[in-house]
Amino acid sequence: MLLSPLGKGVHCLFLTLHIGLDTFLPVRGDNPIEHPIHKEYGVVSREVASHLSQAKAEGRRIIGVGTTTARLLEQLAQASSPLQLQPFEDWVSLFILPGYQFRVVDALITNFHLPRSTMLMLVAAFAGKELVTRAYSEAVAQKYRFYSFGDAMLVI
Repeated sequence: MLLSPLGKGVHCLFLTLHIGLDTFLPVRGDNPIEHPIHKEYGVVSREVASHLSQAKAEGRRIIGVGTTTARLLEQLAQASSPLQLQPFEDWVSLFILPGYQFRVVDALITNFHLPRSTMLMLVAAFAGKELVTRAYSEAVAQKYRFYSFGDAMLVI
């Protein structure tokens, strides 16, 4: 589903990723690569894929709202081409760790995730571990609320 423009060239697009409780399981081992990532079912319509492709071609910024959105968009890019995204309806099993090169997401709005979570690892992959560590230190000092209903940040 596509909403009409919100002004200043901003459009809201909707996609679906069915997350489960496994999303919130902490990484227990020392090596995150050995953590069994869960699969979640995702859907990106033809209309949304086309709009995202056009935005990329025009050099406009794509802002993922939430780590699950970023994960689905990056799985979409791997299943097609970032400049010619195709509709997607399949299982998502992408585990994004530091060192990952983002292809679709240019900015991210996300809340403050708990330590050792796969979501925090995705944020560190996007922003860099040092910046995330500084942001979290500030959040703790200012008594920000963490987890799914906590405070949020825009990472560019």
